[in-house]
Amino acid sequence: MRRIVVHSRVPNRESAMFTATLLTDPARPALAPALVDALRNAWGGDTVQWLAPDEAAEFSMKIRPRNLCEIAATLRADGVDLCLQPTANRRRKILIADMDSTMIAQECIDELADMAGVGPRVAAITARAMNGELDFEQALDERVSLLAGLPVKIIDQVLERRITLTPGGPALLATMKANGGYTALVSGGFTQFTDRIATRLGFDENRANTLLSDAGKLTGKVARPILGQQAKLDALHDICARLNATPDDVIAVGDGANDLAMIRAAGAGVALHAKPSVAAQAQLRIDHGDLTALLYLQGYAKSEFVFP
Repeated sequence: MRRIVVHSRVPNRESAMFTATLLTDPARPALAPALVDALRNAWGGDTVQWLAPDEAAEFSMKIRPRNLCEIAATLRADGVDLCLQPTANRRRKILIADMDSTMIAQECIDELADMAGVGPRVAAITARAMNGELDFEQALDERVSLLAGLPVKIIDQVLERRITLTPGGPALLATMKANGGYTALVSGGFTQFTDRIATRLGFDENRANTLLSDAGKLTGKVARPILGQQAKLDALHDICARLNATPDDVIAVGDGANDLAMIRAAGAGVALHAKPSVAAQAQLRIDHGDLTALLYLQGYAKSEFVFP
């Protein structure tokens, strides 16, 4: 573990309290009590609350650490995520989640492309689009065009053989729904996948693009309008208006450039194992935890999790 230098704290001129959450990968929990106590003492925090032994802890305080970004970067290098957020209203009413590389471990279009024999070419475009280097709509059209002629039945094969849920996802959905939360899967991917994943995980609704087909084969085209970054933001505002909620009631999670607008708009916007350009701009960054990190960030203890 690297030596961490914590600068003297700077009193917050606002009256709001802040909560610092520290967590690690649940598969390899290694959160040292001495580290948590050192940060709490340096920042004048309240009593440490352990949300899960060796895995997640939090404490509240009335300060904004002077070198929070530097400390967070040092901790990330040692396998620990550190997030700071206002304490009030941490338990959100709404979850809006991306699908590819967020709720599932794969990029569906990359898996389809691999089946079509154009995997490396499509994967390279996907990586650049998700890092914000390419226009999302143009990149999607280009990738989908390479799938022309692929039998529609391949989609079922990809779902059954290649798609896996991201660890922590079932507990995240079940716990939020058990506590009255509303959940939406909003993806730049395809309805042919989101419909199945949303049903499997228990999302209340899902939105995505639709792959067009004819005579049992993909045409290489996507139905308009394309659901991209703006559409994800619009979905957030639409869901809030429908439920008489505000963006502050939302926890949003994603990994790609097309998720940034909704991540920034949400009361708690989380970049989960995100592309570098996305992680650098998110309010809350999780590099090591799984999807249960979104529960810890809301103050849920592991004993409160619902495991379906």
